[in-house]
Amino acid sequence: MNVTPVTLALALAFAVVSPAMAQTTQAHAHHPATAAAANVDVPAAATAAVAVVERFNTALSSEDLATVGSLLAPDVLILESGGAEHSREEYLGHHAISDAAFLKAAHRQLLRQRARTAGEFAWVGTESELHAQKDGKPLTVLSTETMVLKQTADGWRIVHIHWSSRTKR
Repeated sequence: MNVTPVTLALALAFAVVSPAMAQTTQAHAHHPATAAAANVDVPAAATAAVAVVERFNTALSSEDLATVGSLLAPDVLILESGGAEHSREEYLGHHAISDAAFLKAAHRQLLRQRARTAGEFAWVGTESELHAQKDGKPLTVLSTETMVLKQTADGWRIVHIHWSSRTKR
């Protein structure tokens, strides 16, 4: 995730997503998702965890880093494009800003989402298309996101994120 003002978000350099850009792409773009034709498999036990993931993505795309931080565990591990951030502070002080900037100007189309819970943990896997502009031209990025959450006294908190993306041809 070595991107300047972009992210999960992104600095799309060419027709192919660069490692830095892929990292940016993720933030992974979540404006309120359009679930019209999406394949969603979320049992009732996982709906609260999915709601936290959506709050995180909505806050990130709105550049609300205070809310983003409140939903991350202090020791969150974020993996993207071969890179890693090992804490909430590291992410908020580094790629969150560029992820938020990219996502603010992108539109997210939800394709598939599956979630499950097991005891105090839940995972949410999401596939989406991110629609943005690069150098005045339309850009579509295929994005996958896995979030692992842990139930805490303060509710579900994100303890791990893995983002991956590539330019749609």
